[in-house]
Amino acid sequence: MRLFAAVLPPSDVVDELGHAVGALKELPGADRLRWTGRPGWHFTLAFYGEVDENLVPELSERLERAARRTDPFPLAVRGGGQFGRGRALWAGAEGDLDALRLLAGRAEAAARKAGVPMGEHRRYKPHLTVARSWRTADVRSYVECLADFTSRTWTVSELALVRSNLPRSGAAGEQPRYETAARWALGAAG
Repeated sequence: MRLFAAVLPPSDVVDELGHAVGALKELPGADRLRWTGRPGWHFTLAFYGEVDENLVPELSERLERAARRTDPFPLAVRGGGQFGRGRALWAGAEGDLDALRLLAGRAEAAARKAGVPMGEHRRYKPHLTVARSWRTADVRSYVECLADFTSRTWTVSELALVRSNLPRSGAAGEQPRYETAARWALGAAG
């Protein structure tokens, strides 16, 4: 199964971002981007890819331990940027980014210790993908519009293990489906 660890924004924050993304979709060239649906908005902490089902119980135990060792922290969606010369347009984060990076590091370490092949370690860059492009795209106007966006700040209180089901029909615009497989409370109470 295809899995990743994530922080999921609350529904009202998703709604706030939805209004900002709605304005982006009105900009020239927006129809050339593949916009991520609201169910796909999350801060990926560690992407695991295809995980053998036999490894999931130990991965889950280690993620639970990582959650317990991490105190809740404040976070907001703020600003934006791009990866790959416009191949990915994203909203950024504001708040206790050190705590978010710590949780991401722990989610990656949990996978490695559980035997999930993780490949090369990359420095964590908090982002929430809002659109993608098959080819290089000039998304500067979108990034500029996101520069002034800041959602309300919420307290991140849980770590989620999410299953990603990729589209199979080949229909244009079909989105992956995301299922939250498990959640663990952050902090000693978790």
